[in-house]
Amino acid sequence: MNKGNEKWREIADEVASAVIKALPADVRGKLGNVSVTLEDRPSEEEVLDEDEYYELLGLFTGPTFAEELASVDAMPPSIRLFVENIKDIARHDVPGFRREVRKTLLHEIGHYLGLEEGELEARGL
Repeated sequence: MNKGNEKWREIADEVASAVIKALPADVRGKLGNVSVTLEDRPSEEEVLDEDEYYELLGLFTGPTFAEELASVDAMPPSIRLFVENIKDIARHDVPGFRREVRKTLLHEIGHYLGLEEGELEARGL
């Protein structure tokens, strides 16, 4: 990883930590088993087409909170943020990048909590 990528990952990590810390305690408590990781881009196997490879900003995988409670063998839930894609969407603008990291993380947390795309869009996520 070059120095430039490291800078963006540091910013993303800082923003993600602040977002989680600012969540209400009950929501934060539900995130105990959720890992949040930073990656450059999704793998080619995870996307439907070439455009999505560059446009996918984050991805929630695993059981939702309700599913996780109901299953003893569930794989752990995870949220992945794609730093290069977020940086491209923000046009390499640091304040815009911070906003997109926040919005993307909240969107993916919403999926973990069981919200569908339409419900997230209605909330501006």
